[in-house]
Amino acid sequence: MRSVVEAESPLDGSRPGGMLGAFVQFGGQTPLNLAEPLAAAGIPLLGANLETIDQAEDRIRFANLVESLGIPQPEGGMARSIEEALALAEQIGYPVIVRPSFVIGGLAIDFSYSPSDLVEQLARATDVDVDKPVRIDRYLEGIEVDVDAIADGETVLIPGLLEHVERAGVHSGDSVGMFPPQTVSVSDQELIVAAMDRIVRALDVHGLVNAQFIVREDGVYLIEVNPRASRTVPFMSKVTGVPMVKLAVRIALGQTLRAMGWGNGLLEPPPLVAVKAPAFSTAKLRGVDPSVGPGMQSTGEVIGLHTDPRVALAKAMQGAALIPPRPGADGALALISVAERDKKELPRVARALARAGYRFAATPGTAAELRRLGHDAQVVAKVGEKSEPGRVSILDLIAGGSVRLVVNTPSPTSGPVRDAAEIRLAATAEGILCLTAIETAVAAAEALDPDLVARLAEVRSLGEWMPNPGVPRGVAVGR
Repeated sequence: MRSVVEAESPLDGSRPGGMLGAFVQFGGQTPLNLAEPLAAAGIPLLGANLETIDQAEDRIRFANLVESLGIPQPEGGMARSIEEALALAEQIGYPVIVRPSFVIGGLAIDFSYSPSDLVEQLARATDVDVDKPVRIDRYLEGIEVDVDAIADGETVLIPGLLEHVERAGVHSGDSVGMFPPQTVSVSDQELIVAAMDRIVRALDVHGLVNAQFIVREDGVYLIEVNPRASRTVPFMSKVTGVPMVKLAVRIALGQTLRAMGWGNGLLEPPPLVAVKAPAFSTAKLRGVDPSVGPGMQSTGEVIGLHTDPRVALAKAMQGAALIPPRPGADGALALISVAERDKKELPRVARALARAGYRFAATPGTAAELRRLGHDAQVVAKVGEKSEPGRVSILDLIAGGSVRLVVNTPSPTSGPVRDAAEIRLAATAEGILCLTAIETAVAAAEALDPDLVARLAEVRSLGEWMPNPGVPRGVAVGR
């Protein structure tokens, strides 16, 4: 079945005989999962066909397609049983990320740090058999970049690239994103655009499509492609001025991007920095783990706009309630426990919090590092650790009422990950902001900078920030 209505069809989505078509690209994963029964019932699919959907959503077919195009992807494979999953994970090395096919909002996608973790995850979250294999990939750390594009079979228009603040592995709905990218080089952006162009054409996408890439020193890797609108489409539409949904609908009804005045490739960004920050309900829901990861928990987004990236980021963080309270005259306590791999960012977090007036409490290893950096830090006992004389337990300190911020980034091993859950749940039970990604903690701490406070009130309408929305612009990278 073709995904684009024939040119002679009326622009109302109908076909000869009066049958109305159905758009399955809007509304997330559920409409895609309804595509097959809709088509079986004789309903024309507009903007996406079953072949495109299946090739992108079936992990085996998609991995084979990416390999055939020569686009780098994380080392991995498919498993049809728990035994195959364990053997594959042992071969590629832990930690691994497990992705079932056709899932909603990152549901059942998670990291495994050991064989026991993997067995528990597969038993808890997925059915693994010959008909329902799962994709298991080596987890690669790096900078994640989200790409939303519009295609018509001839032209692939990319309004912009969205760089995640958090390292790869945090769901795009739960990450802080910056447009245009602030740290990804022009050459790496060109690699992303070229790979996106190839994969979209190979899938024969008509309408909206979303993809995630990881940028590392050793290259740019494609993670996955979704042949539908993503939750970042409203954000990208607003901050680029590109009417993405309107264009996708017109493509589905037979029009082309070039006929509508749009070219191929990545558009030149407007003269602003836009930041998307996720809004969570965990501040109001006690007993809910606030940790961010492959599964999505956020319930909305906030946009911060400015020409200065620091101000745009601070605006977004403040609007999403991700900035800790500003200490009063007597200061406030920040409780910090970070993994060894995150300690390279600890100087930025500590410097910014100290400048804002925070005092520190920390687990032994983090406290030692804070003291090495010149900050005084009260040492607390870890979860399950015997308290020495004069050393309060970490859970008792949280319950005591003096803590105003918890920064907890557990080590990537199964034990600390589980122990950290107690810390996070204790913090949310007391209504304390708990940040579980070191990059988010850096952004939140630096948003407290007294020099930025007055600039947060620099407000303009979206029309002033984005003149002439919807007017086609030239491309920065493309053909």
